[in-house]
Formats: sequence, structure tokens, C-alpha cells
Amino acid sequence: MPPRRPRQQADCPADSTPRPGSARLAGMIDLDDAQKQQVAAWIREGLQLSEIQDRIRQEFGRSLTYMEVKLLVSELDLVPRDPVPPTPPPEAATQTATQAADSAGRAEPAPQEAAATARPGGVTVTVDELAQPGAMLSGKVTFSDGETASWFLDELGRLGLAPTRKGYRPSNADMQQFQTELESQLRRMGF
Repeated sequence: MPPRRPRQQADCPADSTPRPGSARLAGMIDLDDAQKQQVAAWIREGLQLSEIQDRIRQEFGRSLTYMEVKLLVSELDLVPRDPVPPTPPPEAATQTATQAADSAGRAEPAPQEAAATARPGGVTVTVDELAQPGAMLSGKVTFSDGETASWFLDELGRLGLAPTRKGYRPSNADMQQFQTELESQLRRMGF
């Protein structure tokens, strides 16, 4: 039997293992300068890493893992921007003012705030900025007869109502208007 020779790796240079802090990443990812500039432009546009990963695959024909894209962006000394939150619609500003009044200890909104969100003789619905414990969403409702209640949606999407006055039951018409108004408010907020 002939003596065993150590295995040679002809495909790989002897120093192919990247070391922390080394500049070997450029060889692993292998993008030219124009492609790296395009990646930098995508970062400036505000694209997320997963979107950049998709664009590299579509435009450059290269399939990179998410981690490789993250390392590439790091190598280029770029920092992805956090998405800018959308500006709230004008209704949400009125809603925030009402919530601030509620948290300041007032049970009823000021007349000008109520007029801004109430329909004449109708039901007024507000959404809490911070949901009650155990609820996905919560808020307050004022019915057409002036009675108030807290409402909440639990994790299963069930609607709950807690009237301020014990034993109060809103009319069927008020409940229907409440649900319609709540759905409208939540749609405006993006739910």
C-alpha cells in the first residue's frame, strides 16, 4: 500500500478562511464597485436588508444570504435607516387631544373636543393610545343618551364593553352605530 499523502485543496488558496476583521468579505461576496455603489444607493433610498437581498438576486443574478447582505452593508460602512412612521390623519390628532384630556383626569372631553369627533345625536368613539392590559386595542365610547363606557378588543378579536354606570345597556341602534364608528376609526388608523 502506498504511503498516504495529505489532502491538498487545489480549489482554495491556503488562506481562504476569513478571519474576524479581515477584508476577505469582499472576495466572498464578489461585487464590483458599480454594484456596491448601487447597494449604497438602495440603502440611501431606505430599502431594508431583505429588499436589498431581493434586488441583488434580481438585478445582479447573485443569491446572497441575509447575513451576507448584512455583512456587505457593514463592510461599506452603511447603516440602513429605520422606516419613517406615517403621519397620522387629522382625525388622530383630535383623538390624541381627547386621550390627553382623559389621562389628565377628566372623564368627559371638553365641549370643543367632543364636537370635533361626535356626530349630532350619535355615538362618539375614541381609541386609547396605550391599550388596557390584556387587550389588543381599547378606548372609550359615548352613546347618544350621554352614557359612557370603556371598550376593548381581546387577542381573539372579541369586543367587550364596560359601562361606567352599573347595569347600563345601550340601545341596539347605539350598539350598531358604535360598531360602525369603531370600524371606521380603526380603518383610519390602519387596522
